[in-house]
Amino acid sequence: MTPEGSLLAAVDLRKTYGPTTALDGAEFSIHPGEVVAVMGPSGSGKSTLLHCLAGIVTPDSGSITYDGQEMATMNDARRSALRRSEFGFVFQFGQLVPELSCVENVALPLRLNGTGRKSAERTALQWMERLEVDDLKGKRPGEVSGGQGQRVAVARSLVTSPRVLFADEPTGALDSLNGERVMDLLTDAARSANAAVVLVTHEARVAAYSDREIVVRDGKSRDMERVV
Repeated sequence: MTPEGSLLAAVDLRKTYGPTTALDGAEFSIHPGEVVAVMGPSGSGKSTLLHCLAGIVTPDSGSITYDGQEMATMNDARRSALRRSEFGFVFQFGQLVPELSCVENVALPLRLNGTGRKSAERTALQWMERLEVDDLKGKRPGEVSGGQGQRVAVARSLVTSPRVLFADEPTGALDSLNGERVMDLLTDAARSANAAVVLVTHEARVAAYSDREIVVRDGKSRDMERVV
């Protein structure tokens, strides 16, 4: 049963790759404005869970509901539109386009949705200012530090005002100081926009930024109560 009031929820997800079981009855739910950390060791199935929730990978069985609609009933065009407009993504290494300036990278999702260049870059600069990297607007990704580049990537993930932000090991390539700054800015910006954040991590210090933790092990999930 989908938890009441959840924006995105999964029930009894199962996924195999050949003889390997990636998900074995995993469950998940998140509400608007909530940050949920998905934790687990390497190979536990946490990234597969994220990819299923984002509509990138189709589970073998189980149910995923987004905003009251079964994702299995959506066609490819609808799922692609979700990933362009209503879902945002931050990955471990940022994955910025090296040929574009930082402001062009942040504006890219808007440009892909048909927004004009000036309007897209104006919105991009607003997000870059919130992430404290607006002074890097004319630089290329290769000219900025890892921490700065990851903040640019966070700005890019939020520029379309997504309802769900998927962050897959967003501080994995950063030192602890830069990692904390990225997490501070990411969670503050997402919460102010009432965006839900699915945060995949194996680090307890990163999971501490969440409201709730779900532990994935051997493809199964367990919702952990946060002790305050």
